[in-house]
Amino acid sequence: MKQEHEQMHSLIRQEKGELLAKSELVSRSLIKNLIREAILAMEHAYAPYSNFKVGTALLTAKQKIYTGCNIESASLSPTNCGERTSFFKAISEGEKDFAAIAIVGGKDGVITDYCPPCGVCRQVIREFVNPHRFLVIVAKSEEDYLVYFLEELLPMGFGPEYL
Repeated sequence: MKQEHEQMHSLIRQEKGELLAKSELVSRSLIKNLIREAILAMEHAYAPYSNFKVGTALLTAKQKIYTGCNIESASLSPTNCGERTSFFKAISEGEKDFAAIAIVGGKDGVITDYCPPCGVCRQVIREFVNPHRFLVIVAKSEEDYLVYFLEELLPMGFGPEYL
């Protein structure tokens, strides 16, 4: 039932092993490449306290990929999620236009379920993207993933245009 609900709200649904796209903002082959890069990035996660490793791959409008992983701290508060790591890397190198992010994660680096971004990451992402066009891809594998617009994950998000 949970999977049916998730697929109902996803832009890409899996039916009988086939992926059906509602949107061609990002091609399926590019989505699979982003997921592959996120899985590789997860190997660099520093998560000695939670043992929950996250990997991300952020796609710019010019199709450059910035990867990230979660980096924990013993005092927990300064811990940085993989999504923010990707964005901060890209922004620190002058990138300002983003298309999509793929996110994977799991206990001890084993992906068993979808790994959506936390609330803080959703808000940070909102700062730098158009929530009506930016895609968030949560994946279990290259073949098993869901795609959302950020606005679906952060409805009525507060952005820079309100200031």
